[in-house]
Amino acid sequence: MASQSFAERDGSIWMNGEIVPWSDAKVHMLTHAMHYGSAVFEGQRAYNGKIFKLKEHTERLFASADMLDMEVPFSQEQINDACNQLLELNNLTDAYCRPIIWRGSKMMGVSAQEAGINVGVAVWEWPSYFSEEARLKGLRLCISDWRRPAPDTAPVHAKAAGLYMICTLSKHKAEAAGYDDALMFDYRGQIAEATGANIFFVKDGVIHTPKADCFLDGITRRTVMDIARGMGIEVIERAIMPNEMEGFEQAFLTGTAAEVSPLSEIGEFRFEVGEITKNLMHAYDAIVRQ
Repeated sequence: MASQSFAERDGSIWMNGEIVPWSDAKVHMLTHAMHYGSAVFEGQRAYNGKIFKLKEHTERLFASADMLDMEVPFSQEQINDACNQLLELNNLTDAYCRPIIWRGSKMMGVSAQEAGINVGVAVWEWPSYFSEEARLKGLRLCISDWRRPAPDTAPVHAKAAGLYMICTLSKHKAEAAGYDDALMFDYRGQIAEATGANIFFVKDGVIHTPKADCFLDGITRRTVMDIARGMGIEVIERAIMPNEMEGFEQAFLTGTAAEVSPLSEIGEFRFEVGEITKNLMHAYDAIVRQ
């Protein structure tokens, strides 16, 4: 049986300052964001009824909107209140929260000064992005055909809808080939990230991760780096070339949805689900549930 459409779920959604029934949260076909990708969003997780790092996520949401020349007609406090209100209204404790800002349908064309800025928030129950069994075995990644764009070709530090088009294509191809996800290189051929998560490597007790200079500097990424340094583990942010993967012992992904997910394979390279990765996975799981 096919899974239920997100348009057909029960519950309430916050849309432009009002609580509306889930099925009534609609936009017109000629919405600018649908044609030109003019939308920014956040992905947040609630654990035990509390959204982890809500303030930081909303700050990034507004920063992304500013990068896309969007003046948000609501305050950060209003968005935070909406997220928390929806958890209560929908009777959710462990959930995913999706705030989104998009250009509307008042103007159609590349120019969109008068299109109107809309804001919505939805929350729903959502299990781990990857199954527990898959996490413990280590996820398998292939190498994407697509590369993360250069900073002078796209607003690469915004969590913008249009930037995920190549992520969808990469993940579809990976799953069709039996993989869990795909690793993406950047425009220079350096290791960048997976389709929706940042990547880390371990060698000789030291953690290495690509500098987030052309892709999203994830909130979970920064959290895990702080956890690792608190454990006395050195973390190095640097350019990492693909051939270096041969020398790394462990690898893992981080993200709001992925949390901390160990890797066993990236293309021809193999990794162990080692103690550093396991310790970070368990430490992160404990922190978000405090």
